[in-house]
Amino acid sequence: MFNRKTAVVAARHLENLCQDRLGNFGMITALLAPVILVAAGGAVDVAAAMAEKTRLQGKLDGAVLAAVQEKGEEKRMALASSFMSNLDSEGQIDEDAISQRSLTLASNSDGSLSGTYKVPVKTSFLGIIGISSLPITITSTAIASEGSGTGDGCIYALGNTSQAVLINSGANVKSEACKVNVHSTSSPAFIMNSGSTIDTAQFCVKGTNYIKNGGTLTNLKVGCNAADDPYAGKLPEPTVSSTCTTQGTMDGQTISLNPGVHCATTFNGSPTITFKPGLHIIKGRMIINSGATVKAEGVTFYFPDVNSEIRANGGLTFTASAPTSGTYAGILMFEKTSDASNNANKQQYIFNGSKGETLTGIIHLPNRDVTYNSTTNQTNKISLVVNTIIMNTANWKIEPYDGKGPTSGASTAVRLVN
Repeated sequence: MFNRKTAVVAARHLENLCQDRLGNFGMITALLAPVILVAAGGAVDVAAAMAEKTRLQGKLDGAVLAAVQEKGEEKRMALASSFMSNLDSEGQIDEDAISQRSLTLASNSDGSLSGTYKVPVKTSFLGIIGISSLPITITSTAIASEGSGTGDGCIYALGNTSQAVLINSGANVKSEACKVNVHSTSSPAFIMNSGSTIDTAQFCVKGTNYIKNGGTLTNLKVGCNAADDPYAGKLPEPTVSSTCTTQGTMDGQTISLNPGVHCATTFNGSPTITFKPGLHIIKGRMIINSGATVKAEGVTFYFPDVNSEIRANGGLTFTASAPTSGTYAGILMFEKTSDASNNANKQQYIFNGSKGETLTGIIHLPNRDVTYNSTTNQTNKISLVVNTIIMNTANWKIEPYDGKGPTSGASTAVRLVN
């Protein structure tokens, strides 16, 4: 029979049972508390380490972008190290393990530069279980494309005159990447006649008035923002000696010319003329007769005034390339532009390599009205700056010059690879 005494006994038993269970739960909680703290705190430490990794990634990216533009391993390391110094005072780097911090740089075969940065990041909670820091590693690779600064421009016609570009019948220009930049806003800015084909990546005309009498002209854009002269004021003009290295008439079937000043020189017959690597200053008119062969590898031609030129009388085979290093790196032909009176006196310049022509480099002739009568044997990689241009019967294959540019005028395109 259930009575009051029995109820009291049952209640005391139940109380003792609950106390036992609460005691066990408290013991379990006490045992699990460090684990819970480590797990929760560890998540906080890992999140902090990831945030620090992101911060340091930006630092390393900046370091390799700057260092890849330097020449020499020591300069590169010194510059990159300056970017990565004193980082412990900015973030969560473990000062007690700072000796474990390391920066390494590696130059790759494609010209890129890879950087690796390893550093310990201090923890706030994981130290409970003896983990005072978390190691992180970041990498970054950058590449610098040093070139002429022309981008994808091949032809720049700067003159704001009527008919700044004339494309006559028989002119055939082919390029996959080249952009033609016509600055004229006169009427007409350019004229194109039938029987001609101009197939370039873009034919950009600042003006909107033109005459097209037929022919094929791809990728025409009028009212276009034509690119400016990328070399204006940047090319290093040499001092011209009053002493002539060569002068007058030269005979012979094989002629070799040293760098220097060539004054009003004429070559008789149909010789093979080799310009040795270096700077060749053409003072006055250099006349090369029909049938000659010209070789000029690693050469820069400089015209000290607008009356100086190389005049080829047709039937010429002409192969020329600019130097790849030094003061005149990338410059194949250029003229004096620092003289205002010279700039105000535009003159004609004729390219007459009708048998075949291969040119590589920058041709900077902003004071010349150029006539192009040549046929290319191979694709010319050039950046041609002129006042105006006439394209006559010729097969002309061109692409943008992509080599190194002049020391004082080159631009460097720098980007992260990963």
